[in-house]
Amino acid sequence: MPEKLQDIEIVGIVGAGAMGRGIAQVGITGGMTVRLFDAAPGAAAKAAEAIAAQLDQMVSKGRLADDAAAAAKMRLQVIDRLEDMVPADLVVEAIVENLAVKQEVFRQLEAIVRPDCLLASNTSSLRIASIASACSGRTRVAGLHFFNPVPLMKLVEVIRAPGTSDDAIAALVKVGERMGRVPVVVQDSPGFLVNLGGRAYTQEALRIVAEGVATPTQVDAVMRDAWGFRMGPFELMDLTGIDVNFPVSQIIHEGYFFDRRLATAPLHQLLKESGQFGRKSGRGFFEYGPDGKAMVPSPDAPSSTPPAARVVLAEEDEALGELLRSFGFDVTGFDDGELPILCAPLGEDCSTYAARLQLDHRRLFAIDIAGRLDKRLTLMRAPGGRQDLLDALVARFHEAGRAVTAIHDSPGFIGQRIAAMVANLGCEMAQIGVASPDDIDKAMTLGLNYPFGPLALADAMGPATVHTVLAQLQAITGDDRYRPSLWLRRRALLGLSALTAD
Repeated sequence: MPEKLQDIEIVGIVGAGAMGRGIAQVGITGGMTVRLFDAAPGAAAKAAEAIAAQLDQMVSKGRLADDAAAAAKMRLQVIDRLEDMVPADLVVEAIVENLAVKQEVFRQLEAIVRPDCLLASNTSSLRIASIASACSGRTRVAGLHFFNPVPLMKLVEVIRAPGTSDDAIAALVKVGERMGRVPVVVQDSPGFLVNLGGRAYTQEALRIVAEGVATPTQVDAVMRDAWGFRMGPFELMDLTGIDVNFPVSQIIHEGYFFDRRLATAPLHQLLKESGQFGRKSGRGFFEYGPDGKAMVPSPDAPSSTPPAARVVLAEEDEALGELLRSFGFDVTGFDDGELPILCAPLGEDCSTYAARLQLDHRRLFAIDIAGRLDKRLTLMRAPGGRQDLLDALVARFHEAGRAVTAIHDSPGFIGQRIAAMVANLGCEMAQIGVASPDDIDKAMTLGLNYPFGPLALADAMGPATVHTVLAQLQAITGDDRYRPSLWLRRRALLGLSALTAD
């Protein structure tokens, strides 16, 4: 083990594919010497040429000084044998996701490098403990998980296996910082942090579509416009590739002993098995034209009828009443038996709400006011809800400059369900110690470009609100999938921030 963190000056990289090339590039721009090896003849040299071209492009765009690029190129060394890793202070493995192959590489490296050389894997799905089991000295073995494309993605997960020493973790954090990344320390667990935390956003969306609540286009529009996500869950799955995200979902679900909160949907498997992988195959949840652009149907509810003028509140709700008046409605307390009835439930569907208050379900419509309301509104109705009244409501909202997504009955609408599940999984990761609360949020924003971390999302909604949504979902569906994390429950009961550590 290097006695001083700054002693890591020579980094070996095994594997010259996309990830290995990216790690090599940030290594040499971070001032370290990099020795790049690939078992395929000529692959490392080809990768070095690609890295040099990337540096030249950075110079042309003014993102890197010419002399800094020249110095970085001088620090990149292509080697033809693993034995040439002897001078390395750290070796990062970035090869195929196959446990047996990785274990063999680590066995070979352990016999070659110095006893104080750190060994790290860039694996995204395999346990570091499983890889380290091939080594006799496990204190120096850890994970160093970068994200693709490495030069653009600022996050790196530093993964602590059961035998990894504190000194090794501290050294890898320092290396990550020198490479210009933001390191977060993560416990060795299925999916680590980002791949685990990312399950809720896409998998709850899959459930919503599988239940016939909404279409992929509608779900994506709601999560972008009303909840601030840069990409909807379905366009995100199409971009990453269903051939990639479905197997990862299965690995993580199995790794957590089939916890219902991590289960994907049969629709996910159906697209994978049919070869509809997303953008790369021309069809996934959406179809893609020759230009690569998705041919997406409109998520907006149409309406050509006269706008509704008067509505009845299902029960006293100051926030909803004020909102409706801002859209030009005359909000009355008198129900003439014909007016639309409006409500804004948390976690309930219209059917449950109507039955609880003995309301006319045909005239009852729910509006989700938990998210942003400046671009898009979500309207929900029970089975048998009157189309003419829905059209009139949509027309009024259109006049007020709002797009409307009209969905079938669902406890928690679209946004409440997905946001609550994202927040709950973040809380569960904090509960089981995957990482610190702050690092969970940091990793999810950097690794997945979320507008906020899951724990910050819980705070924005209110831990008590998130808990209420989940409790209603669990009660209505009878599905343990919506079981609130104890971390969330305790903070909801005590009125604490979700970011409050134990």
